Amino acid sequence: MRKGLSYLAYGAAAGVLLVGASHDALRAAASAGNEKLAVFSEVFNKVRDSYVEKPDDEKLIKSAIDGMLTSLDPHSNYFDPKALQDFQSSMKGEEFGGLGLEVMMEGGLVKVVSPIDDTPAARAGMMSGDLVTRIDDTAVKGLTLKEAVDKMRGPAKSPVRLTVERGSKGDVKEFTIVREIIHVQSVRAHLEGGDIGYIRITQFNQEAYDGVRKAFDHFRADPGSSSLKGYILDLRNNPGGLLNQAVEITNAFVDSGDIVSTRGRTPDQGQRYSARPGVNLAQDKPLVVLINGGSASASEIVSGALQDLKRATLIGTRSFGKGSVQTILPLGENGALKLTTARYYTPSGRSIQAKGIDPDIRVLENIPDDLKGKVSSMGEASLAGHLKNGDEEEKGSDAYVPPDRDKDTQLEAAVELLHGARAETLRSPDPPAAVTSQ
Repeated sequence: MRKGLSYLAYGAAAGVLLVGASHDALRAAASAGNEKLAVFSEVFNKVRDSYVEKPDDEKLIKSAIDGMLTSLDPHSNYFDPKALQDFQSSMKGEEFGGLGLEVMMEGGLVKVVSPIDDTPAARAGMMSGDLVTRIDDTAVKGLTLKEAVDKMRGPAKSPVRLTVERGSKGDVKEFTIVREIIHVQSVRAHLEGGDIGYIRITQFNQEAYDGVRKAFDHFRADPGSSSLKGYILDLRNNPGGLLNQAVEITNAFVDSGDIVSTRGRTPDQGQRYSARPGVNLAQDKPLVVLINGGSASASEIVSGALQDLKRATLIGTRSFGKGSVQTILPLGENGALKLTTARYYTPSGRSIQAKGIDPDIRVLENIPDDLKGKVSSMGEASLAGHLKNGDEEEKGSDAYVPPDRDKDTQLEAAVELLHGARAETLRSPDPPAAVTSQ
């Protein structure tokens, strides 16, 4: 049975299921740990009464909550009311004053998951994997993710200075970026070579499926279905978004089959999402999906489903590897808790957590010399505290997309494949095997 949920999302930076949680249920859960809570209460009272300076009670409690959630995994955290409102706005595609970055916290620094296409951050040259160390004159170390994001956002036309470390050697770069009103255009589409429908999704927000549907409408009119060789779905550097959008967009290319399933701690927490017949907009024309080390979460749901269902050929490099589900648990006037509650699985039962998805045809981009070693996404497996997935974990891969279309090797490979090239002529050569001396 196919189930629909408006706000189940899988994002590298944020992925959530919005649900209601009764106060009775929360109290019942808390009562099970009353003895340990008594210790916390005693410590809290001693700090409040005896610390050398009078502490802020609200800040103490907020820090305790943040510390508890940080000890679980990289994707569980607390939203105060303002942070919750900001998150909901971003998922709705609403406008805000900012830079256009998808970010997460790593090692006490703000890590860029992906700059969003055609935003100030992307135009300034910020890249996936950049670590923000200073915002204007404020060190990021010691800030929460919300505090850092609040400092990066601000009125349109106001500047902000970001200091970043890039690459394994920590090369220091400084960017002065002027904020703009950001309205994420989640879908862009055009014709490639006059006969291939190219669709790029930058984020799976609430506008994504409508954007894809409009792209199909356009292609049916120009050049017309009979003239189309096929489609390219570009999910490179797409950090994720809403599950219902991922399911609907997958369904635009298939008429049947499972798309994704989730499994929680107990059997009754599992859910399965399947394609509905009659929704397929692509009319079974050949499909290539582009992925790389910045393709995470909802992007991996779509690409994994289309790969398992033998509906698409995946070209690029290994994806990020975020295979967990976060649930938003409302806390009334106090905001909400974003908590990892399940893992998701592709139609064949694969968990991609800390593994990612390997493309069918591995194609590397030609990275400029000054960026080599600096544009890789180390993926979920590199994050401290990530959910483990056996002994077969894999790090991420390159997350570079050339700004010049003519230098985009992966996109050109997709076009050539749809024009009849053989897969073996498109693959990048495997790296040379390591040689050990005896």
